[in-house]
Amino acid sequence: MSNLSRVFAACFALLPLSGCTHAMSNTPVAQHVVNGNLLPLRFKAHDFDAKVYNTRSCRIIYVNQEFAPEPVDSPTGPPPSSDYREHWNFASYAGIRNFPPPARVSWVSLDGSSHEATVDIGEIFRNEQVLYRVPDREIPADLYPQGLFLDPSIFLEVNDRTINVYMKALIPTQHLQIPGNPYSNGRDDVVLAWTHTY
Repeated sequence: MSNLSRVFAACFALLPLSGCTHAMSNTPVAQHVVNGNLLPLRFKAHDFDAKVYNTRSCRIIYVNQEFAPEPVDSPTGPPPSSDYREHWNFASYAGIRNFPPPARVSWVSLDGSSHEATVDIGEIFRNEQVLYRVPDREIPADLYPQGLFLDPSIFLEVNDRTINVYMKALIPTQHLQIPGNPYSNGRDDVVLAWTHTY
């Protein structure tokens, strides 16, 4: 067995014990200029929203605000469709300076297990980099000369035993994303930043 195979085997053996965690790289990427834009884009404030599915009850505290499904302490159903994240609007709690204390989450999963977690949004986005899927050269020239983006949306999603953190940012594009649609000169992909199953 090769050393690489041993490492993979050890990682898979530990998964049942520790749960599954994935995070974006916190290693800062050096900014560089492309078409007059300083990239990758950075942000100094963000908007926030919580999404909850497949729980018996759930409460989320962030920026001293409670985010809970309505009615409070009631079961939440499954996501409305397989592509439900594509239909998320932008986050509704706006203008949060980077970064308040971690979000506190307490919930009951579908199997009746109670969970508590602390999700450090500031650590997940420590490098303050905006997550998007638009290629650098597709961003219109000279739009971001200082490399700053205004308030991307950060979503904390609780789904049964899993917490996911996503970012959504509307990035303008030089070309229409839907041919013939003059309003499609941008992309607002929902990009996974961190996930953990409890």
